[in-house]
Amino acid sequence: MFYHLFRYLDQAYDFPGSGMFQYISFRAAGAVILALLIAVIFGRSIIDFLRRQQIGEEIRDLGLEGQLQKRGTPTMGGLIILLAILVPTLLFGRLDNIYIQLLLVSTVWLGLIGGLDDYIKVFRHRKEGLKGRFKIVGQVGLGIIVGAAMWLSPDIAVREKITQPVETVYVNADGSVEQSVRQNLLLSSESTKTTKTTIPFIKDNEFDYGWMTGGHDIATWLLYVLVAILVVTAVSNGANLTDGLDGLVTGVSVPIVMVLAVLAYLSGHIVYADYLNIMYIPQSGELVVFAFAMVGALVGFLWYNSFPAQIFMGDTGSLSIGGIIAVFALCIRKELLLPLLCGIFLVESCSVMLQVAYFKYTKRKYGEGRRIFLMSPVHHHYQKKGIFETKIVIRFWILSLLLAALTLVTLKIR
Repeated sequence: MFYHLFRYLDQAYDFPGSGMFQYISFRAAGAVILALLIAVIFGRSIIDFLRRQQIGEEIRDLGLEGQLQKRGTPTMGGLIILLAILVPTLLFGRLDNIYIQLLLVSTVWLGLIGGLDDYIKVFRHRKEGLKGRFKIVGQVGLGIIVGAAMWLSPDIAVREKITQPVETVYVNADGSVEQSVRQNLLLSSESTKTTKTTIPFIKDNEFDYGWMTGGHDIATWLLYVLVAILVVTAVSNGANLTDGLDGLVTGVSVPIVMVLAVLAYLSGHIVYADYLNIMYIPQSGELVVFAFAMVGALVGFLWYNSFPAQIFMGDTGSLSIGGIIAVFALCIRKELLLPLLCGIFLVESCSVMLQVAYFKYTKRKYGEGRRIFLMSPVHHHYQKKGIFETKIVIRFWILSLLLAALTLVTLKIR
């Protein structure tokens, strides 16, 4: 909103300082500051309101240390995160940008699904909340929306790399002439629709889903929609499973979003994209504003969510965080980096799937179910081993930072 307003003031009246709003860096800085202030200042009022309404977490006794002390802690704190993301993005982002529009839709969409789940748990007193199949339907729906937008929107495209032969003539000391021809890598002047994505640790670092369909256009895009559904569902559920300790998913997500912001900026800058030999994605740099707003929202929420938590984010926050990360990665063609970047989410999800599968297998084979972990997701396994909650959380933060650094390294290691 500010972008369009100050652009008009700059063009019509040459308003002093209005030109600063044309820079992504300035608007990203404004977004992170405003998001942080919203989360910290309004977070206190929202917590007090939720307490007055007795919107507290129902805690099952799983035998974990300090668990029952959390009973009654306000939940649905994801509202703070959503508010602190949406307001700065609406104010500082370019609302005519297709990528910003997709992220705004994703935030609201998953916020509503998670909010409905929390509402059923708190007000209807149904511990299971929204039935799993309805959550999946909502996640699949968002995947279809994102995949279809990437397919059909003319504003979503990339610049293809082209090679141009460059001939060089050398004159030797003896007067003889030598010629050499090398292939110079350039970016095309026109954007094209493609299903190419980034694949790590490969020299050319690009993979086209069309390779799996023999180049058939419609089949390729339908495959891409399925990939979008898989990515959104997997990452949002992974974040939801990770949300089990005070400040865990909040702190783990900050490095993830920061790396996505860096990748978006590099992909949206033609000079850096050319230098790093990565896809140039016009308009994707605007996503930096959204990413910084999200970082400010997460850090601000951590003010109240760190141990001992004064509020839980609930599914309103965890589903939204995972879904936003997934859609963001799809927009900048980096979804194949997510298993590395979101390694914490992946391990948490796999620990649950392995635990359930092994329990069912051993029950069928031996007549009694056996477990791989003391409890899943895996962060509860470490709690059962007697490790204090804050130590587990901080160690997971450190691992998330390490994975974030490794993801950035993939830009040069091929």
